[in-house]
Amino acid sequence: MYRDRYNFGVALPIVSSAPTRIDLAGGTIDIWPIYLFHDGALTVNAAISLRAHARLDAIDGGAGVGLRSLDVDRIVTARHWSELDGDGELSLLARLARHYQLNGVMLTTRGESPAGAGIAGSSALTIAIVGALSRWTNGTTDANHLLQVAMNVECQTLHVPAGVQDYRPALYGGISAIELGVDGIVRTPISVDPRELERRIVLAYTGAPRNSGTNNWDIMKRHIDGDRHVFDCFERIRDTAASLRIALERADWDEVGRLIAAEWENRKRLAPGVTTPTIDDLIARANGAGATAAKVCGAGGGGCLFCYGAPGRRDAIAQALAAGGAQLLSYHIETEGLQVG
Repeated sequence: MYRDRYNFGVALPIVSSAPTRIDLAGGTIDIWPIYLFHDGALTVNAAISLRAHARLDAIDGGAGVGLRSLDVDRIVTARHWSELDGDGELSLLARLARHYQLNGVMLTTRGESPAGAGIAGSSALTIAIVGALSRWTNGTTDANHLLQVAMNVECQTLHVPAGVQDYRPALYGGISAIELGVDGIVRTPISVDPRELERRIVLAYTGAPRNSGTNNWDIMKRHIDGDRHVFDCFERIRDTAASLRIALERADWDEVGRLIAAEWENRKRLAPGVTTPTIDDLIARANGAGATAAKVCGAGGGGCLFCYGAPGRRDAIAQALAAGGAQLLSYHIETEGLQVG
């Protein structure tokens, strides 16, 4: 969980990390203002151990600023933070460096998740960077402030509205319900043994990245324009997420599987690109090996999917996915959120 462990010193290096997540139910409804039109809206997600990392190191001479992404093998340097281009290379890093007026420091980042995986890798990275830069500036460690900065800067980078759920597992870890209402956003931990859920879920990368901003923006526009079909899908997604929360609290594992499958059926109806022939084939293979549910993480169209089944079928499900060309991802459900040291 998130802890106020900042020592208000600026000694370098500073290292930080934050977990990614799998969204069990209720995704996309977390984008403002969609959830305001669905009373009782919530999402259910679980933080996972594929973490995003940030590191701050002093630059020799103490002047200038550097940005380095190990994932894309890119380095951007400038004489002053104000010269960084928020719409150029490493735009997310540049915008965060500008916001915190980074100087005399090299910011280096890397992620453990595949590119475009749909498990909130960019949101986890944003939280990790915000945590490190807040430490460097002796800034506030208030959780709501860190969440707001992270969401707003990532929204500026994506140029489309961002959902609110992805930053909470990165900051806090654990399995939780994110309640969405007119009074604000409330994260409530779900009392369930994370190892029991982990034993039933196989996570795999389909091999095709996806662009969640594009899919979600199209769905959001249709919702705002009054598309009744999209509205009704979100009503069912909301109801399924609420029921899933209860099933997890009761450790009713058969019901958990049924609800994940129901959520995926409604999610596929949101837009034609949510699923693909490759995804359908992988899910069919998993079902043939004993999976009782499966869904794509994030907005769909590619990235990661997870398959759910009885613990005794986990190995067979994993083998079926691998035989279909998917990349199996080793993970555990992460109970620790943002770490800065």
